[in-house]
Amino acid sequence: MNDLKTSYMGIELKNPLIAGASSLSLNIESLKAIEAAGAGAVVFKSLFEEQIQLEALELENELEEYNERHAEMVKLFPTLKHAGPADHLAKLRKAKDTLSIPVIASLNAMYPDTWVEYAKEIEQTGVDGIELNFYTTPKNFEVEGKTIIQSQVDTLKSVLEKVTIPVSVKLSPFYTNPLDVIRRFDETGIQGFVLFNRFFEPDIDIEKEELVQTITLSNEDDLRLPLRFTGLLYGNIVADICSSTGIMTGADAVKMLLAGATTFQVTSTIYANGIEQITKILGEIEAWMHRKGYKSLHDFRGKLAKKNLHDPFAYLRAQYVDILLRSNDIIKDSAI
Repeated sequence: MNDLKTSYMGIELKNPLIAGASSLSLNIESLKAIEAAGAGAVVFKSLFEEQIQLEALELENELEEYNERHAEMVKLFPTLKHAGPADHLAKLRKAKDTLSIPVIASLNAMYPDTWVEYAKEIEQTGVDGIELNFYTTPKNFEVEGKTIIQSQVDTLKSVLEKVTIPVSVKLSPFYTNPLDVIRRFDETGIQGFVLFNRFFEPDIDIEKEELVQTITLSNEDDLRLPLRFTGLLYGNIVADICSSTGIMTGADAVKMLLAGATTFQVTSTIYANGIEQITKILGEIEAWMHRKGYKSLHDFRGKLAKKNLHDPFAYLRAQYVDILLRSNDIIKDSAI
């Protein structure tokens, strides 16, 4: 029997597979199915401050719509207040109370104060950890990148000072030097990094001539970016590494573990193949370990990380140069 147990952010997991944040986690029955399928942990759907602010604005507008028409009636009733994140927190608490596997909350806030405020409220639900989603959409030509990074570092420090449960950061790859940013975050004492976040990007309908939003699931080719940085980071930071994006099969998961991932997140493959894909992925990892003679994850985790390879060009640009030099052979092979 292979041992898939691991520890992520100080949280003991029965295996390294974490079901990533998605709409599925809002449904208790889906969460139970994810647990039954064998997931080591689950990340609950993100709390978005933008959504809360929009809901509050819509409620305020609806109330003000009748101020003039029913001015006397309005005065008869106490002022209504928007519930804020209360509904989300109630669902998060129910998920934690229902499941026996660890539940990690996910937070997308907008302002320094609200990052801390919501993190503290999330902690009160009893969840096992919090995943902070750091991403800034470029929209201001005058703001320097270093200003954004410093703001995120300060926010992270503030959250760590106010909560006692483990904190991880789910990062965008869109930094000039992600390794430097991760090093700075790591120095705060954070417990984990999730590499990387996948974002919805705008598209254009050329017939209607308007912007549209489409949902595109990740695929196996998408794993190469997190694979590269997982391999570069392993052994060079204190915090744990959770690889994310493009992990569709057990083979994909094994690649991330060989590169040095402590855990990995799956979301798109669950949407594409069903919740039962979790069981299949875990089975494929165990079968590979058995075939290779590995008894536990510790036996091979990080075996192919840059730190453990003698090749000085591993994970670096020289690989691209090598591909260019062999481009004719690659074209011939692909044409066969």
